[in-house]
Amino acid sequence: MESVSLGRGFRFHSNFSNVETSGYVGFANLPNQVHRKSVKKGFEFTLMVVGESGLGKSTLVNSLFLSDLYPERVIPNAVEKQNMTVKLDASTVEIEERGVKLRLTVVDTPGFGDAIDNSDSFSAILEYIDEQYERFLRDESGLNRRNIVDNRIHCCFYFISPFGHGLKPLDIEFMKKLHCKVNIVPVIAKADVLTKKEIQRLKCRILQEIEDNGIKIYPLPDCDSDEDEDYKEQVRQLKEAVPFAVCGSTTLLEVKGRKVRGRLYPWGVVEVENPDHCDFIKLRTMLITHMQDLQEVTQEVHYENYRSERLAKSVRKNTNSVIKEENGGVTGEVLSEKDRILREKEEEIRRMQEKLAQMQAKFQAQK
Repeated sequence: MESVSLGRGFRFHSNFSNVETSGYVGFANLPNQVHRKSVKKGFEFTLMVVGESGLGKSTLVNSLFLSDLYPERVIPNAVEKQNMTVKLDASTVEIEERGVKLRLTVVDTPGFGDAIDNSDSFSAILEYIDEQYERFLRDESGLNRRNIVDNRIHCCFYFISPFGHGLKPLDIEFMKKLHCKVNIVPVIAKADVLTKKEIQRLKCRILQEIEDNGIKIYPLPDCDSDEDEDYKEQVRQLKEAVPFAVCGSTTLLEVKGRKVRGRLYPWGVVEVENPDHCDFIKLRTMLITHMQDLQEVTQEVHYENYRSERLAKSVRKNTNSVIKEENGGVTGEVLSEKDRILREKEEEIRRMQEKLAQMQAKFQAQK
């Protein structure tokens, strides 16, 4: 009788009888299937960088991903900067590493904080973030949902000047407007201008001001109890490093017979990838190891928050329409149908708000 092998410890005969098994079904292979499918499809991630001009945002991003995302950028002079408004510049690059493809989009915000009056600096950024949520909501509600491109902002690096004594009013106002829309990761730029004691003092000051103003920054998730000790220690160090004090460089220098990326000064070389010199490695580790979590928080918290608000507006609009139609003498049958739709939407909003409140409480507890 002909038999067919299904793998380790499992064979069946062509008449589906006399099955021999050693207790192994085969669903333990499911993670490998997900892995193969994900690798074949590729991954996508959108990073926004916000901060004043001259803080090294572009250099840091190029250093993080070992790519030149701004090959044709023209740097404006001082006179041009005075007349600049905030514009958003999205650059997309396909990165492949060991067969894994990443579609990385970096959204820069040239002109932010450069004007004398920066009271309107946030509007263009807020509009852009909402536009991406609206586009995703529209695509998700459409007929062809199989190939939706996710351009929602998954993470925002907010660059803080090292030359102040903490957060500026512009920094506080911006983060308060965005912390409910996007995952904010505070970054102290050009940390090589400060001593270690100055960096630690500035970090404590910034964290205190963030707490005093009720700003919610991205909380690194706590480790599960079954995680290995090395990973727990890594997460602990990453949490202690917030806000990350970094410096970037794409220049290769030779130090003691080895090539390093760094900045050359008369007194020595600042090595970008040396954890004793800055938090560059910790920032990159945080971004790479928590990239999936950043996407999940964007989907489950920020996007659901936007979606519930949009549904609430839609319900209010429909309610007003029903009231107008009632005044105009609409038949009871039409009204009852509209009431049914409104009740269904209100019930959906209530469920979503409860789910959102549970998620926010969970992430707040993780902090």
